[in-house]
Amino acid sequence: MNRLLSFWNEQKKFLTPFVVMLLVIMFIVEFVKGAILVSILPIYMKSVLGITTFLIGWTLALQYIGDNLFRSPIGWLIDKVGYRPVMLGGVIVTLLSVLILVFFRQPYWIMLSCTLLGIGTSPLWPCVITGATNSTGEKATGTTMSVINISWLSGVGMGPVVINFFIGDTYRTAFGILLGLMVLTVVVSLFLPGKGYGSDLKSLVNDYRAEHGSRGSAEGFFTRQARKIRLYMDEVRRSLHVSWVFYPSLFAQTFALGLLTPVLTLYARTILNLTPAQYSLFLVAGGAVTVLFLIPVGKLVDRFGVRWFINIGLVLSSVTLLTFTSVKSVGWVLVLVMLLGVGYALIIPSWNALIASVIPKEKRGAIWGFFLTIEGSGNVLGPILSGKLWDSIGYQAPFLLSGCVLAVLFVLQLFIFVDRKVMVR
Repeated sequence: MNRLLSFWNEQKKFLTPFVVMLLVIMFIVEFVKGAILVSILPIYMKSVLGITTFLIGWTLALQYIGDNLFRSPIGWLIDKVGYRPVMLGGVIVTLLSVLILVFFRQPYWIMLSCTLLGIGTSPLWPCVITGATNSTGEKATGTTMSVINISWLSGVGMGPVVINFFIGDTYRTAFGILLGLMVLTVVVSLFLPGKGYGSDLKSLVNDYRAEHGSRGSAEGFFTRQARKIRLYMDEVRRSLHVSWVFYPSLFAQTFALGLLTPVLTLYARTILNLTPAQYSLFLVAGGAVTVLFLIPVGKLVDRFGVRWFINIGLVLSSVTLLTFTSVKSVGWVLVLVMLLGVGYALIIPSWNALIASVIPKEKRGAIWGFFLTIEGSGNVLGPILSGKLWDSIGYQAPFLLSGCVLAVLFVLQLFIFVDRKVMVR
């Protein structure tokens, strides 16, 4: 009982109103995003529009491109103007992307919607990670990352499962639910703190006017700010003490996941011939196992360091993916899905804790944006290559390549060297 009370008191310190609002926004946005990308678009584009898997991969990649291009500047904006204007702008653009999806059916409109979805959701991770880690301090990084990832995985996992119950002959009810949820995120975003918004933004303008006069051109102003951002990012890179191996490892981790994004639903529905209910069961099983392990793993990471958890998670996930398409029994596939969930539950908090440990506190927003941009490039290239592999080689190819990439990542991370402050043991 005393341990339970102690755990609850720790969580109360973490779950401040600010952090709760960030987690709620993350959950809802990822719910909407997961429903669109997993349950709606792949089957709709393949079965209704009859387009190739390669083009499906490109469409989904546009979402990641939009997300990836804006992550680094978003991190800088958080440091300069605060959370409210950044997050509010993002959720409004996300709402617009859902509106386009509701009212237009042509492929190019769907591609535009996916691009806007990526741009709109780009503030999500920089805002949530920066805000949560600032609130909890340095001693609970693993636990913090576990709670954040529970919110993320719950949204990503529940979105495709729940929305399936509202998809019938038309998507009207499903789209209505998604629109309602996005309106709710706009309302919640209005209550986020706008720390530094007035003073920081005014200081930029005043500095410019002092140097160039009140009638300076807009072009000169933006050139000046672009130079400031460039200098800021140069300073960020100089403040990091990591091996060069760290950067391809950031890419590989999300590239392996990106290879699976456009093909999971197609594999389940067209190769395994699972019903929507069976597929929902698989999503729930894999997601539930991951969520159940995240908090315990996060606490163990805080206590013992990241090394063993990353190693075991990468090996388990790699072996599972390499054997995934050779198993045809639905029961054994379910077992493999659950093992993959355990593997990612080991990887996620330990990997993110490793990343967080190398980031200087005073530049947390910008560096998270910088790192997430590198990670996001894996999410961009993964779906494009995955669709091409499916069409030209076969459905097994994306899964085999994903498993091989995780095996390579296991080798790479053995050579990652960071300074002695990092929790690598």
